[in-house]
Amino acid sequence: MPGTCVIGLQWGDEAKGKIVDLLTEQHEIVVRYQGGANAGHTVVAHGQTYKLSLIPSGILNPRVQCVVTGGVVVNPASLLGEIDGLTSRGVKCDQNLLISDRAHVIFPWHIAEDKLLDKDASGGEAIGTTLRGIGPCYRDKVGRTYAIRLGDLYRDGFRAKLEHIVAHKNTAIAALATGSTFEALDAAQIFDEYSKLAARLKPHVGDTTAYLFDAVDAQKKILFEGAQGALLDIDHGTFPYVTSSNSSGVGISSGSGVPARHLDQVIGVIKAYTSRVGGGPFPTELNDDLGQHIRDRGNEYGTVTRRPRRCGWFDAVAVRYSARLSGVHKLAVMLLDVLSEMDEIKICTAYEINGRQVTQFPSHVDDLRIAKPVYETVPGWKTDITGVRKFADLPAAARAYLDRLGQHLGRPIEIASVGPDRAQTILS
Repeated sequence: MPGTCVIGLQWGDEAKGKIVDLLTEQHEIVVRYQGGANAGHTVVAHGQTYKLSLIPSGILNPRVQCVVTGGVVVNPASLLGEIDGLTSRGVKCDQNLLISDRAHVIFPWHIAEDKLLDKDASGGEAIGTTLRGIGPCYRDKVGRTYAIRLGDLYRDGFRAKLEHIVAHKNTAIAALATGSTFEALDAAQIFDEYSKLAARLKPHVGDTTAYLFDAVDAQKKILFEGAQGALLDIDHGTFPYVTSSNSSGVGISSGSGVPARHLDQVIGVIKAYTSRVGGGPFPTELNDDLGQHIRDRGNEYGTVTRRPRRCGWFDAVAVRYSARLSGVHKLAVMLLDVLSEMDEIKICTAYEINGRQVTQFPSHVDDLRIAKPVYETVPGWKTDITGVRKFADLPAAARAYLDRLGQHLGRPIEIASVGPDRAQTILS
Protein backbone atom coordinates (compact mmCIF):
# COMPACT_ATOMS: atom_id res chain seq x y z
CA MET A 1 0.00 0.00 0.00
CA PRO A 2 1.46 3.40 -0.97
CA GLY A 3 0.88 5.06 2.42
CA THR A 4 2.07 8.63 3.01
CA CYS A 5 1.93 10.75 6.16
CA VAL A 6 2.35 14.52 6.49
CA ILE A 7 3.71 15.56 9.91
CA GLY A 8 4.47 19.02 11.27
CA LEU A 9 7.91 19.05 12.90
CA GLN A 10 7.70 22.20 15.00
CA TRP A 11 5.09 23.52 17.47
CA GLY A 12 2.26 23.37 14.95
CA ASP A 13 1.02 25.87 12.35
CA GLU A 14 3.56 24.70 9.76
CA ALA A 15 1.06 24.99 6.85
CA LYS A 16 0.57 21.23 6.62
CA GLY A 17 -2.87 21.73 5.07
CA LYS A 18 -1.36 23.09 1.88
CA ILE A 19 0.88 20.04 1.46
CA VAL A 20 -2.00 17.65 2.17
CA ASP A 21 -4.10 19.50 -0.40
CA LEU A 22 -1.35 19.16 -3.01
CA LEU A 23 -0.75 15.47 -2.30
CA THR A 24 -4.44 14.61 -2.27
CA GLU A 25 -4.39 14.35 -6.07
CA GLN A 26 -2.13 11.30 -5.73
CA HIS A 27 -4.25 9.50 -3.11
CA GLU A 28 -7.68 7.94 -2.74
CA ILE A 29 -8.19 8.40 1.01
CA VAL A 30 -7.13 11.19 3.39
CA VAL A 31 -7.10 10.35 7.11
CA ARG A 32 -7.16 12.63 10.16
CA TYR A 33 -6.01 10.48 13.08
CA GLN A 34 -5.50 12.64 16.23
CA GLY A 35 -6.31 15.96 17.88
CA GLY A 36 -9.54 17.91 17.79
CA ALA A 37 -10.93 21.26 16.70
CA ASN A 38 -7.86 22.92 18.23
CA ALA A 39 -6.04 22.15 14.98
CA GLY A 40 -6.47 24.75 12.25
CA HIS A 41 -5.50 24.02 8.65
CA THR A 42 -5.69 26.76 6.04
CA VAL A 43 -5.83 25.86 2.35
CA VAL A 44 -5.88 28.47 -0.44
CA ALA A 45 -7.22 27.12 -3.72
CA HIS A 46 -8.55 28.86 -6.84
CA GLY A 47 -8.45 32.21 -5.08
CA GLN A 48 -10.53 31.00 -2.13
CA THR A 49 -9.35 30.40 1.44
CA TYR A 50 -10.68 27.43 3.42
CA LYS A 51 -10.12 27.10 7.16
CA LEU A 52 -10.48 23.52 8.37
CA SER A 53 -10.31 22.13 11.90
CA LEU A 54 -11.67 18.59 12.18
CA ILE A 55 -12.28 17.69 8.55
CA PRO A 56 -9.23 16.48 6.57
CA SER A 57 -7.81 18.94 4.05
CA GLY A 58 -8.55 16.39 1.30
CA ILE A 59 -12.23 17.35 1.46
CA LEU A 60 -11.63 19.92 -1.27
CA ASN A 61 -11.16 17.06 -3.75
CA PRO A 62 -14.60 15.46 -4.38
CA ARG A 63 -13.19 12.12 -5.58
CA VAL A 64 -11.28 11.50 -2.31
CA GLN A 65 -12.68 9.70 0.75
CA CYS A 66 -12.01 11.64 3.95
CA VAL A 67 -11.80 9.73 7.24
CA VAL A 68 -11.79 11.02 10.84
CA THR A 69 -10.62 8.15 13.05
CA GLY A 70 -11.11 7.14 16.67
CA GLY A 71 -7.92 8.91 17.70
CA VAL A 72 -9.68 12.25 17.19
CA VAL A 73 -11.95 13.90 19.78
CA VAL A 74 -15.10 15.43 18.31
CA ASN A 75 -17.37 18.28 19.26
CA PRO A 76 -20.48 17.42 17.19
CA ALA A 77 -21.66 21.03 16.96
CA SER A 78 -18.26 22.23 15.73
CA LEU A 79 -18.03 19.39 13.22
CA LEU A 80 -21.50 20.08 11.82
CA GLY A 81 -20.69 23.78 11.64
CA GLU A 82 -17.64 22.97 9.55
CA ILE A 83 -19.65 20.65 7.30
CA ASP A 84 -22.36 23.29 6.83
CA GLY A 85 -19.79 25.97 6.04
CA LEU A 86 -18.12 23.85 3.39
CA THR A 87 -21.44 22.73 1.89
CA SER A 88 -22.59 26.34 1.59
CA ARG A 89 -19.51 27.01 -0.54
CA GLY A 90 -20.19 24.09 -2.85
CA VAL A 91 -17.77 21.60 -1.27
CA LYS A 92 -19.09 18.04 -1.22
CA CYS A 93 -19.48 16.63 2.31
CA ASP A 94 -21.69 13.55 2.17
CA GLN A 95 -20.62 9.98 1.40
CA ASN A 96 -17.03 11.20 1.04
CA LEU A 97 -16.76 11.91 4.80
CA LEU A 98 -16.58 9.05 7.32
CA ILE A 99 -16.28 9.62 11.08
CA SER A 100 -15.31 6.92 13.56
CA ASP A 101 -17.89 5.65 16.03
CA ARG A 102 -14.88 5.21 18.35
CA ALA A 103 -14.12 8.96 18.41
CA HIS A 104 -14.59 10.44 21.87
CA VAL A 105 -17.13 13.23 22.24
CA ILE A 106 -16.54 16.67 23.76
CA PHE A 107 -19.33 17.83 26.08
CA PRO A 108 -20.02 21.15 27.86
CA TRP A 109 -18.30 19.93 31.04
CA HIS A 110 -15.05 19.44 29.14
CA ILE A 111 -15.07 23.08 28.08
CA ALA A 112 -15.86 24.20 31.64
CA GLU A 113 -12.99 22.09 33.00
CA ASP A 114 -10.63 23.44 30.35
CA LYS A 115 -11.22 27.02 31.46
CA LEU A 116 -10.64 26.15 35.11
CA LEU A 117 -7.58 23.94 34.76
CA ASP A 118 -5.50 25.66 32.07
CA LYS A 119 -3.18 27.44 34.52
CA ASP A 120 -2.85 24.76 37.16
CA ALA A 121 -0.14 22.55 35.64
CA SER A 122 2.70 25.06 35.61
CA GLY A 123 2.37 27.48 38.49
CA GLY A 124 0.23 30.05 36.72
CA GLU A 125 1.74 29.98 33.21
CA ALA A 126 -0.98 28.91 30.80
CA ILE A 127 -0.18 25.75 28.85
CA GLY A 128 -1.79 27.29 25.79
CA THR A 129 -5.01 25.32 25.43
CA THR A 130 -7.60 26.68 23.00
CA LEU A 131 -10.25 26.18 25.73
CA ARG A 132 -12.30 23.94 23.45
CA GLY A 133 -12.38 21.00 25.87
CA ILE A 134 -9.82 18.90 23.98
CA GLY A 135 -7.54 18.09 26.93
CA PRO A 136 -10.31 17.26 29.41
CA CYS A 137 -11.96 14.99 26.82
CA TYR A 138 -8.68 13.09 26.35
CA ARG A 139 -8.35 12.97 30.14
CA ASP A 140 -11.75 11.28 30.42
CA LYS A 141 -10.82 8.96 27.56
CA VAL A 142 -7.81 7.69 29.47
CA GLY A 143 -9.78 7.61 32.73
CA ARG A 144 -12.57 5.67 30.97
CA THR A 145 -15.23 6.02 33.68
CA TYR A 146 -16.72 9.30 32.41
CA ALA A 147 -15.96 8.92 28.69
CA ILE A 148 -18.55 8.83 25.91
CA ARG A 149 -17.73 7.80 22.36
CA LEU A 150 -19.63 8.90 19.28
CA GLY A 151 -21.16 5.44 18.84
CA ASP A 152 -22.61 5.66 22.37
CA LEU A 153 -24.92 8.46 21.26
CA TYR A 154 -26.93 5.91 19.23
CA ARG A 155 -27.32 3.37 22.06
CA ASP A 156 -30.29 2.93 24.39
CA GLY A 157 -28.11 3.50 27.45
CA PHE A 158 -26.90 6.95 26.35
CA ARG A 159 -29.32 8.96 28.49
CA ALA A 160 -28.65 7.02 31.69
CA LYS A 161 -24.91 7.24 31.16
CA LEU A 162 -25.12 10.96 30.47
CA GLU A 163 -27.16 11.62 33.62
CA HIS A 164 -24.66 9.69 35.75
CA ILE A 165 -21.72 11.67 34.33
CA VAL A 166 -23.44 15.05 34.63
CA ALA A 167 -24.19 14.43 38.32
CA HIS A 168 -20.49 13.72 38.95
CA LYS A 169 -19.24 16.62 36.81
CA ASN A 170 -21.54 19.14 38.51
CA THR A 171 -20.07 18.22 41.87
CA ALA A 172 -16.47 18.18 40.63
CA ILE A 173 -16.64 21.43 38.66
CA ALA A 174 -18.43 23.27 41.47
CA ALA A 175 -15.55 22.30 43.78
CA LEU A 176 -13.00 23.60 41.26
CA ALA A 177 -14.90 26.80 40.59
CA THR A 178 -14.45 28.32 44.04
CA GLY A 179 -14.55 32.08 43.78
CA SER A 180 -16.31 32.05 40.40
CA THR A 181 -19.85 31.48 39.25
CA PHE A 182 -20.71 28.02 37.95
CA GLU A 183 -24.14 27.23 36.52
CA ALA A 184 -24.94 23.55 37.00
CA LEU A 185 -25.16 21.47 33.84
CA ASP A 186 -28.63 20.28 32.82
CA ALA A 187 -28.52 16.61 31.76
CA ALA A 188 -31.91 16.71 30.02
CA GLN A 189 -30.93 19.76 27.98
CA ILE A 190 -27.58 18.22 26.98
CA PHE A 191 -29.30 14.95 26.04
CA ASP A 192 -31.77 16.73 23.76
CA GLU A 193 -29.05 18.84 22.14
CA TYR A 194 -26.64 15.97 21.51
CA SER A 195 -29.38 13.62 20.31
CA LYS A 196 -30.27 16.12 17.60
CA LEU A 197 -26.61 16.59 16.66
CA ALA A 198 -26.10 12.83 16.56
CA ALA A 199 -29.07 12.41 14.24
CA ARG A 200 -27.54 14.86 11.77
CA LEU A 201 -24.13 13.20 11.97
CA LYS A 202 -25.42 9.63 11.67
CA PRO A 203 -24.97 9.30 7.87
CA HIS A 204 -21.26 9.95 8.37
CA VAL A 205 -20.63 7.67 11.38
CA GLY A 206 -19.13 4.20 11.01
CA ASP A 207 -16.27 1.84 11.81
CA THR A 208 -13.27 3.63 10.32
CA THR A 209 -10.83 0.99 11.59
CA ALA A 210 -12.51 -1.74 9.55
CA TYR A 211 -12.77 0.64 6.60
CA LEU A 212 -9.04 1.37 6.66
CA PHE A 213 -8.13 -2.32 7.09
CA ASP A 214 -10.14 -3.07 3.93
CA ALA A 215 -8.49 -0.13 2.15
CA VAL A 216 -5.03 -1.45 3.06
CA ASP A 217 -5.95 -4.93 1.80
CA ALA A 218 -7.21 -3.37 -1.44
CA GLN A 219 -3.88 -1.52 -1.87
CA LYS A 220 -5.57 1.87 -1.91
CA LYS A 221 -3.41 4.97 -1.70
CA ILE A 222 -3.84 6.52 1.75
CA LEU A 223 -2.64 9.91 2.97
CA PHE A 224 -2.45 10.46 6.74
CA GLU A 225 -2.78 14.05 7.92
CA GLY A 226 -1.17 14.98 11.23
CA ALA A 227 -2.47 17.80 13.40
CA GLN A 228 -0.51 20.24 15.59
CA GLY A 229 3.27 19.56 15.52
CA ALA A 230 5.67 16.88 16.70
CA LEU A 231 7.12 19.11 19.47
CA LEU A 232 3.63 19.18 21.02
CA ASP A 233 3.48 15.38 21.35
CA ILE A 234 2.06 14.37 24.75
CA ASP A 235 4.84 11.81 25.36
CA HIS A 236 7.78 13.19 23.38
CA GLY A 237 7.19 16.96 23.22
CA THR A 238 7.97 19.89 25.52
CA PHE A 239 5.81 18.58 28.36
CA PRO A 240 3.67 20.01 29.95
CA TYR A 241 3.37 22.61 27.16
CA VAL A 242 2.02 20.06 24.73
CA THR A 243 -1.24 18.84 23.23
CA SER A 244 -3.18 15.86 24.58
CA SER A 245 -2.39 13.34 21.85
CA ASN A 246 0.60 11.86 20.01
CA SER A 247 1.10 14.57 17.39
CA SER A 248 4.43 13.18 16.16
CA GLY A 249 4.81 10.26 13.78
CA VAL A 250 4.46 7.77 16.63
CA GLY A 251 0.73 8.59 16.80
CA ILE A 252 -0.16 7.46 13.28
CA SER A 253 -0.83 3.84 14.15
CA SER A 254 -2.41 4.39 17.56
CA GLY A 255 -4.75 7.03 16.19
CA SER A 256 -5.77 5.34 12.94
CA GLY A 257 -5.38 1.64 13.72
CA VAL A 258 -3.20 1.14 10.63
CA PRO A 259 0.14 -0.54 11.45
CA ALA A 260 3.24 1.53 10.69
CA ARG A 261 4.58 -1.09 8.27
CA HIS A 262 2.00 0.10 5.74
CA LEU A 263 3.62 3.54 5.55
CA ASP A 264 6.28 4.01 2.91
CA GLN A 265 6.76 7.79 3.06
CA VAL A 266 6.71 10.38 5.85
CA ILE A 267 6.96 14.02 4.82
CA GLY A 268 8.06 16.46 7.52
CA VAL A 269 6.66 19.97 7.16
CA ILE A 270 8.61 22.91 8.59
CA LYS A 271 8.46 26.66 8.42
CA ALA A 272 11.52 28.53 7.21
CA TYR A 273 11.53 30.04 10.71
CA THR A 274 9.89 28.98 14.00
CA SER A 275 6.62 29.92 15.67
CA ARG A 276 4.83 28.88 18.83
CA VAL A 277 1.45 29.61 20.46
CA GLY A 278 0.83 29.86 24.20
CA GLY A 279 3.24 29.06 27.02
CA GLY A 280 6.44 27.06 27.08
CA PRO A 281 10.12 27.67 26.35
CA PHE A 282 11.18 28.90 22.92
CA PRO A 283 14.97 29.31 22.68
CA THR A 284 15.05 31.19 19.34
CA GLU A 285 12.12 33.54 20.06
CA LEU A 286 12.52 37.14 18.85
CA ASN A 287 10.81 39.60 21.21
CA ASP A 288 11.59 42.61 19.06
CA ASP A 289 10.68 44.41 15.85
CA LEU A 290 12.16 41.58 13.79
CA GLY A 291 9.90 39.06 15.49
CA GLN A 292 6.90 41.31 14.83
CA HIS A 293 7.98 41.68 11.19
CA ILE A 294 7.98 37.88 10.75
CA ARG A 295 4.60 37.67 12.50
CA ASP A 296 3.04 40.24 10.18
CA ARG A 297 4.64 38.99 6.96
CA GLY A 298 3.72 35.41 7.78
CA ASN A 299 0.22 36.27 9.06
CA GLU A 300 1.16 34.45 12.25
CA TYR A 301 -2.21 34.58 13.93
CA GLY A 302 -4.03 31.37 14.85
CA THR A 303 -6.37 29.83 12.26
CA VAL A 304 -8.76 28.76 15.02
CA THR A 305 -8.14 31.31 17.79
CA ARG A 306 -6.54 34.32 15.99
CA ARG A 307 -4.03 34.49 18.84
CA PRO A 308 -0.72 36.08 17.79
CA ARG A 309 2.01 33.46 17.49
CA ARG A 310 5.45 33.90 18.99
CA CYS A 311 8.07 33.99 16.22
CA GLY A 312 11.81 33.40 15.98
CA TRP A 313 14.69 31.96 13.99
CA PHE A 314 14.74 28.39 12.70
CA ASP A 315 15.71 25.86 15.38
CA ALA A 316 17.61 22.99 13.76
CA VAL A 317 18.22 21.27 17.12
CA ALA A 318 14.49 20.90 17.77
CA VAL A 319 13.58 19.91 14.21
CA ARG A 320 16.41 17.38 13.89
CA TYR A 321 14.97 15.69 16.99
CA SER A 322 11.37 15.74 15.75
CA ALA A 323 12.38 14.47 12.30
CA ARG A 324 14.07 11.46 13.88
CA LEU A 325 11.11 10.94 16.21
CA SER A 326 8.64 10.94 13.31
CA GLY A 327 10.66 8.78 10.93
CA VAL A 328 10.77 11.53 8.30
CA HIS A 329 12.05 10.70 4.82
CA LYS A 330 11.94 14.16 3.22
CA LEU A 331 11.07 17.75 4.04
CA ALA A 332 8.76 20.52 2.87
CA VAL A 333 9.84 24.06 3.81
CA MET A 334 6.94 26.48 4.07
CA LEU A 335 6.67 30.30 4.10
CA LEU A 336 10.14 30.76 2.63
CA ASP A 337 8.96 34.04 1.12
CA VAL A 338 8.43 35.53 4.59
CA LEU A 339 12.22 35.84 5.01
CA SER A 340 12.73 37.68 1.72
CA GLU A 341 13.27 41.17 3.17
CA MET A 342 16.13 40.35 5.54
CA ASP A 343 19.81 41.22 5.22
CA GLU A 344 20.82 38.10 7.11
CA ILE A 345 19.13 35.02 8.53
CA LYS A 346 20.09 32.89 11.52
CA ILE A 347 19.87 29.15 12.11
CA CYS A 348 20.12 27.69 15.60
CA THR A 349 22.56 24.78 15.34
CA ALA A 350 23.14 24.04 19.04
CA TYR A 351 22.18 25.11 22.57
CA GLU A 352 24.33 26.31 25.42
CA ILE A 353 22.98 24.89 28.68
CA ASN A 354 24.78 25.58 31.95
CA GLY A 355 27.93 26.55 30.09
CA ARG A 356 27.98 23.40 27.96
CA GLN A 357 27.19 23.29 24.24
CA VAL A 358 24.76 20.53 23.23
CA THR A 359 23.14 19.41 19.99
CA GLN A 360 20.61 16.99 21.53
CA PHE A 361 17.12 18.32 22.24
CA PRO A 362 16.58 18.35 26.05
CA SER A 363 14.07 15.91 27.53
CA HIS A 364 13.11 18.26 30.38
CA VAL A 365 11.41 21.59 29.89
CA ASP A 366 13.54 23.30 32.57
CA ASP A 367 16.71 22.63 30.56
CA LEU A 368 15.07 23.99 27.41
CA ARG A 369 13.97 27.07 29.32
CA ILE A 370 17.57 28.08 30.09
CA ALA A 371 18.99 27.00 26.72
CA LYS A 372 20.79 29.77 24.83
CA PRO A 373 20.77 29.33 21.04
CA VAL A 374 24.06 29.00 19.20
CA TYR A 375 23.56 30.56 15.78
CA GLU A 376 24.96 30.20 12.30
CA THR A 377 24.35 33.33 10.20
CA VAL A 378 23.72 33.18 6.45
CA PRO A 379 23.05 35.97 3.92
CA GLY A 380 19.48 36.97 3.08
CA TRP A 381 18.28 37.42 -0.48
CA LYS A 382 16.02 40.53 -0.39
CA THR A 383 14.26 39.46 -3.57
CA ASP A 384 10.59 38.70 -4.19
CA ILE A 385 10.36 34.93 -4.70
CA THR A 386 6.57 34.51 -4.74
CA GLY A 387 6.60 33.90 -8.51
CA VAL A 388 9.38 31.27 -8.48
CA ARG A 389 8.33 27.73 -9.44
CA LYS A 390 11.69 25.94 -9.74
CA PHE A 391 14.47 25.47 -7.19
CA ALA A 392 17.00 26.51 -9.83
CA ASP A 393 15.26 29.88 -10.22
CA LEU A 394 15.52 30.83 -6.53
CA PRO A 395 18.12 33.48 -5.62
CA ALA A 396 21.47 31.89 -4.77
CA ALA A 397 21.17 32.91 -1.10
CA ALA A 398 17.70 31.31 -0.82
CA ARG A 399 19.00 28.06 -2.34
CA ALA A 400 21.97 28.17 0.02
CA TYR A 401 19.65 28.63 3.01
CA LEU A 402 17.60 25.59 2.02
CA ASP A 403 20.78 23.60 1.48
CA ARG A 404 22.00 24.46 4.98
CA LEU A 405 18.67 23.44 6.53
CA GLY A 406 18.80 20.11 4.72
CA GLN A 407 22.39 19.52 5.85
CA HIS A 408 21.61 20.29 9.49
CA LEU A 409 18.51 18.10 9.46
CA GLY A 410 20.00 15.22 7.48
CA ARG A 411 17.04 14.99 5.11
CA PRO A 412 16.43 16.24 1.56
CA ILE A 413 14.20 19.25 0.99
CA GLU A 414 11.93 18.36 -1.92
CA ILE A 415 9.15 20.94 -1.52
CA ALA A 416 9.29 24.68 -0.85
CA SER A 417 6.36 27.05 -0.48
CA VAL A 418 6.74 30.67 -1.61
CA GLY A 419 3.18 31.90 -1.06
CA PRO A 420 -0.21 30.85 0.29
CA ASP A 421 -1.79 29.63 -2.95
CA ARG A 422 -1.36 25.98 -3.91
CA ALA A 423 0.26 27.15 -7.17
CA GLN A 424 3.00 28.96 -5.22
CA THR A 425 4.87 25.75 -4.54
CA ILE A 426 8.24 24.48 -5.76
CA LEU A 427 8.48 20.72 -6.27
CA SER A 428 11.70 18.83 -6.94
